[in-house]
Amino acid sequence: MVNWSSNVDERVFVNRSLRLEKITHFGFDMDYTLVQYKTPDMEYLAFNMAVQRLVDTGYPEEILNFKYDPIFPVRGLWFEFQYGNLLKVDGFGNILGGIHGLRFLKNHEIEEMYPNKYLPLSDSRVYVLNTLFNMPETHLICQLIDFFDKHDNYSQLTDKTGVKGGEVMMSYKSIFQDLRRVIDWVHVESSMKKQVMDDPEKYVIRDERAPKFLSQLREHGKKTFLLTNSDWAYTNVMMKFILGDDWKSYFNIIVVDSCKPRWFAEGTVFREVNTETGAYKLGIHTGPLREGVVHSGGSCDSFQKMMKCRGKEVLYVGDHIFGDVLRSKKSRGWRTFLVVPELVNELTVWTDSKPLFDEMGRMESTLADIYKNLDGASRHKPVVKDIVDQIRKLTNQMDEEYGCLGSLFRTGGRTTFFAAQVERYADVYASSCYNLVHYPSFYYFRAPMKCMPHELTVDHASTLRSRSNTLERQQSVGQQVRGWNKKTLNDQETFCHEEEEDEDQTNSSSSDGEAPKRERTKSGSDESSNAGDVHVEPHQDVVTPAPAFVEHTA
Repeated sequence: MVNWSSNVDERVFVNRSLRLEKITHFGFDMDYTLVQYKTPDMEYLAFNMAVQRLVDTGYPEEILNFKYDPIFPVRGLWFEFQYGNLLKVDGFGNILGGIHGLRFLKNHEIEEMYPNKYLPLSDSRVYVLNTLFNMPETHLICQLIDFFDKHDNYSQLTDKTGVKGGEVMMSYKSIFQDLRRVIDWVHVESSMKKQVMDDPEKYVIRDERAPKFLSQLREHGKKTFLLTNSDWAYTNVMMKFILGDDWKSYFNIIVVDSCKPRWFAEGTVFREVNTETGAYKLGIHTGPLREGVVHSGGSCDSFQKMMKCRGKEVLYVGDHIFGDVLRSKKSRGWRTFLVVPELVNELTVWTDSKPLFDEMGRMESTLADIYKNLDGASRHKPVVKDIVDQIRKLTNQMDEEYGCLGSLFRTGGRTTFFAAQVERYADVYASSCYNLVHYPSFYYFRAPMKCMPHELTVDHASTLRSRSNTLERQQSVGQQVRGWNKKTLNDQETFCHEEEEDEDQTNSSSSDGEAPKRERTKSGSDESSNAGDVHVEPHQDVVTPAPAFVEHTA
């Protein structure tokens, strides 16, 4: 089924079929979801405040010369503690590329540090820079490592795990941990939120579709709720800016300070918020969640009981791959909508760089033709070095069109860890949640049939050597099955319930990207303490560590 909107940047893309008419409750995160921040203005602000804080805590004043470059970072990269490398990996931990400081790693260097170019993901070794709030620190950690590696007063340790200057030794892990604490401080204790609140026009996009979209949902009898980790004061200013003074009327339920992803697990208790002072009212809220009242904390279990809704009746919209989408999908069975603002750039490159993609297709076809008439008896090995080099060069050119570190979703023909998480946990995704305004409330988002390589590369008109026998067998089996069904099943019964697609509730696997359970201590931009301090079992599958940022702030 073709998407309702003809404008590419207004489309919603589908991983799993979703009928909007079956959704009774629409839930929304706030930061980077309902409230869309201007890029790179927000990143400049956070980056500059982080650099100043590092200097205030003892780092050399020379780093004040660092500048944030928006074409450098991309989400979903892994920072590997031991060697201080920023790695781009696929959904299974296979390394697609790496950078140390500001120097790209060569293949043989990656092989030396990571045998087979593979790294199992564990909290003791890797931190996933998975959110939009991680963009400034992605660039900053590379600049810090490059600074110390090249500084005259420091030399790299023999085991390549850090630097030493006189009697001072700093591991790359400790540098990153210092940066993490600084980033937490910027989002929680600094004046960053105040600066955004004082001048929202500079940092926030006012999307004219916002009031229309939320009004349409209410008009069609849908329940709407706001579920954000931001505090009441900040939430109030941001929502007033995009919806007006009566913004609370657009939602049946409002929950601030939710502490996601904890909210989807054990959660906390619901408290009512005094909207005049921002303070919590006395006692634990045990009654129904009332419209027009602002609540804080709580848990998904309590919410569903009070709202009398089932998991599959809820569509939750958020930008956080872990805190919003993965947890609500895996633990509660909610339907999920992931907001990916970078899609605008990704689609721009996809369309504008069509000649590069076409040339890549021609090169691959040429390579296939070289081997076309060869079989197991062939003894002459064809020379393919030139064409393989051309394919490699084209791949690099394609990646460069996206930015210094390539695409969010792929490197050449291979998809990234972030792409694997999007495909697994986001039922639908788009560059903005407001894209839904272009679809009717009864729209059927139907996922395209996913083909395996044997289906993609074999045309339906292809001739098989055993074609006649195959057709005879297909007709025979089909007739037998239909005959069997008539004898044993009612007319309405079938083995395949294609339209009533069940959600994938499988447990963590190698492509989950979810952290193993662990005790957490509250932090400004993550509910866990520094990721590297947690012990995990040695032979686990590839899993995702805790989110780099749990949106307590803008």
